[in-house]
Amino acid sequence: SNHNGGQLVLGPDGYLYIGVGDGGGSGDPDDNAQDKNSMLGKILRIDPAGGNLGQAYAIPPDNAFADEGGRPEIHLYGVRNPWRFSFDRETGALWVADVGQGAVEEIDRLTVEDDIGRGANLGWSWFEGDQRFRPDGTPPKGILMPLHTYDHSGGRCSITGGYVYRGEELDDELDAVYVYGDYCTGEIRGLLSRRGVVLLDRRLGAGAGRNGLVSFAEDERGELYVLAANGSISRIAR
Repeated sequence: SNHNGGQLVLGPDGYLYIGVGDGGGSGDPDDNAQDKNSMLGKILRIDPAGGNLGQAYAIPPDNAFADEGGRPEIHLYGVRNPWRFSFDRETGALWVADVGQGAVEEIDRLTVEDDIGRGANLGWSWFEGDQRFRPDGTPPKGILMPLHTYDHSGGRCSITGGYVYRGEELDDELDAVYVYGDYCTGEIRGLLSRRGVVLLDRRLGAGAGRNGLVSFAEDERGELYVLAANGSISRIAR
């Protein structure tokens, strides 16, 4: 009944990316996120136009496990509930906002240089954000740690991922800034990073209040919109 993910994105490569949560249950009791034979706790990548002979879709030949090692649909794994992910329309980088268990929210950035995270392990449930979650055992090598995390102080509870701003109306203020928010507080924040280092993370003047910030949207010009649980849609502007 929870941790469904639910994000569908057509990537710059023309393939469909699908965010799927770990299936629910505190701490991922079935270890779905780390199980490469399960499609739960993953971001999947398929070719919806390539299916034939009764197939609904095709597997991109360069998928991480297209030949062996796991479900061929898997692009990356080790996520808990990727509640919104997006591609930077200028650089092609993939930004993933992964909802934490009860203490830490995380933002991951996968760049063109690292193959947009193809086959990457983002760590859940060995780690919640940058904090160790499983108390026993040894994590596998190569876990990709998040670019940024935040805790639940101040009433924050669940990250809602957004977009890197590439519009024109606010380009002098938000150019190249990743805009995201928190479901419980409704606050909207901007994160600026360079070469994998966070330079600034601050609260912006805009916000959804405590109506429940459920999603962001981007129009063809790169301007951003905020969707709240009460049904309202607002545009971020001066």
